[in-house]
Amino acid sequence: MKLLALATLAGALLAGGPALAQPMFPAPPTLPPVPVPQFRPDTFDLRRYGAVADGQTLNTHAFEQAIAACAQAGGGTVRVPAGLWLTGPIVLRSHVNLHLAAGALVQFTADHAQYPLIRTTWEGEEAVRCQAPLSGTDLREVAITGPGTLDGAGDTWRPVKKSKLSAGEWQALLAKGGVLNEKKDTWYPSEGSRRGNELAAAKQLPKSLNPADFTELRDYLRPNMLSLTRCQGVLLDGFTIQNSPAWTMHPLLCQQVTVRGVTAQNPWYGQNTDAIDLESCRDAVVRGCTFSVGDDGLCLKSGRDEEGRRRGVPTENALIEDCKIYRAHGGFVIGSEMSGGVRNVVVRNCAFMGTDVGLRFKTTRGRGGLVENVWVEGIRMTDIAAQAIVFDMYYMAKDPVAQPGDNAAPPAIAAQPLGEGTPAFRHFYLRDVVCRGAEQGILVRGLPERNIEDVVVRDAVLQCRQGLLCQEARNIHFQNLTLLPTDTRPVLEVQNAQGITFQNLRYPAGTDLLLRVSGPASRDVRLLGTDTKAAKQTVQLGDGAGKKAVQVAAK
Repeated sequence: MKLLALATLAGALLAGGPALAQPMFPAPPTLPPVPVPQFRPDTFDLRRYGAVADGQTLNTHAFEQAIAACAQAGGGTVRVPAGLWLTGPIVLRSHVNLHLAAGALVQFTADHAQYPLIRTTWEGEEAVRCQAPLSGTDLREVAITGPGTLDGAGDTWRPVKKSKLSAGEWQALLAKGGVLNEKKDTWYPSEGSRRGNELAAAKQLPKSLNPADFTELRDYLRPNMLSLTRCQGVLLDGFTIQNSPAWTMHPLLCQQVTVRGVTAQNPWYGQNTDAIDLESCRDAVVRGCTFSVGDDGLCLKSGRDEEGRRRGVPTENALIEDCKIYRAHGGFVIGSEMSGGVRNVVVRNCAFMGTDVGLRFKTTRGRGGLVENVWVEGIRMTDIAAQAIVFDMYYMAKDPVAQPGDNAAPPAIAAQPLGEGTPAFRHFYLRDVVCRGAEQGILVRGLPERNIEDVVVRDAVLQCRQGLLCQEARNIHFQNLTLLPTDTRPVLEVQNAQGITFQNLRYPAGTDLLLRVSGPASRDVRLLGTDTKAAKQTVQLGDGAGKKAVQVAAK
């Protein structure tokens, strides 16, 4: 009801303009159907293999035996009954459905020695890490289903900053043991964790892919919790997955992935605890999930920098719908590791509540890769800490949530030569997006050597403190945009951008400045079908902007 009232308020602020030419808004692609894997009816009860649900017995061998027996029989279901099942890492196999019954809690052990050091990937590049609590490689038809819960003991792996906790929470954490850094403002679960993090910060980690070189740093090498690599026919359905050491669900180079009705929850301060990262995957559906995590929520990736470009496998043909995201850095995210490309994506009917950013498309120089053909519609957001919508090719220039003492001015961006590391964003189509409360409505920040191109944002209502900044962009259309900033100096800011159209804009009456345009590259900025009389000043030309950079055709 509040979001409907907000849209009604926006319409009451300024009456709508006459019908104008519509920017092209093509229908989304028809994505390939994603078949859901089917399993033999045979059931293998975990207890038959010696498992004990006392929370004390380590059941790693029982899980291994049950899964092996199921696979050797031609497949079926390994049933985990109600109870508290302590275990080390579980390795999945083809044609096996690991089913977590109601009341089943699979608790992964806090004994890090149980997780072998292996050669794997970390944030899009080859690396040595600890083995994931749940993993599978080169599988066909594999599933985790059921209403039970998986707990990754992530609190025994992750460092914690003092600034993230209340005084009472900090004292309770210290009482658990662990070690502090020299400044006494970061807690580490062990000395190995502290040393590894400090070596990483100083860029002094071993430059090696030999696991033996990292033995003393095991506690630093936090694993992703569920890691599936080169699997075809994946089903993740109905369970809760929580307390992950790092990324929570990570399908890599997988095909035909279905994720439905999964709940992922991690502490809001948990570093790198993305809910799901589909990396270099093809044909995926994520539907009806609920996430509250310490990093990005719904995220698409395809490898990092040179390694990602060399792999050259995009994430493509992804449908994401009917999901709810609570705490997260971004609700729906592409990047920043997108060097193999992302294409043909449809996102619809999702709600983001209390995330740092709502729709977050991010990359940076050195990534390379092309992100294109992305459709987003039916998004509802509340209490967004930074931007409701952000396209950022200058990722890491600034934290999305401003820190004390940060300069509020946009960063100056100097051009660099084009190369294989120059990323590209184009052909994004967003409509029916409503946000009640954000620091900024929209940020579009490209690079001077390669602008963000061909974006349509239509039928959006954004209530925010700051309005819109469009920088180093080309051919961007905003139509039927209701922008309700409390800071109206200005509502719209355009810097070094071309072909930017605002059509039938609605904004607060009494606005100080509607549109400021600056930069010598700015041209063909159009303000069409908009009642400019509600602003004290319609247009201001800033540094470098030519007198003909802006065209105003008020209604």
